[in-house]
Amino acid sequence: MLIRSPKDFWAGLLFMGLGIGAIAVGSRYNLGTAARMGPGYFPRILGILLIVLGLIITFRGVQARGDAVPKWHWRPTLVVLGSVVLFGLIVAKIGVAISTVVLIVASSAASHEFRPKEAVVAGVLLSALAVGVFVIGLSLQLPIWPVLGR
Repeated sequence: MLIRSPKDFWAGLLFMGLGIGAIAVGSRYNLGTAARMGPGYFPRILGILLIVLGLIITFRGVQARGDAVPKWHWRPTLVVLGSVVLFGLIVAKIGVAISTVVLIVASSAASHEFRPKEAVVAGVLLSALAVGVFVIGLSLQLPIWPVLGR
């Protein structure tokens, strides 16, 4: 077997692995029926869709010519993951509004095209969206602004 597009081939295997993992996690929960879905229904369906998508992409990696796998860049990966961890650590103390801005600005710094003003504007807009969706719309028990006295 000749891999003609390593990027597609490995991406397809990654999707299949994630799909198998989702099915494994979902198998611990009750499946239910299509009319009355149990907690294991969505992970299993998602897993099946990821496996099918992975098969298609892997097949494409064998059939069509494509790009090689690019060199891995550790700095952006670590900056983005660190930003998400930081968000999780600070959201309960300083609120969703400010911690979302911090997340967006910090993770934007991973790009070589980072522009602080644009990152702050995007952070403020996404912060308003996050507050609207998660705190107001879904009623998650997170403070919007910093909690004083904790």
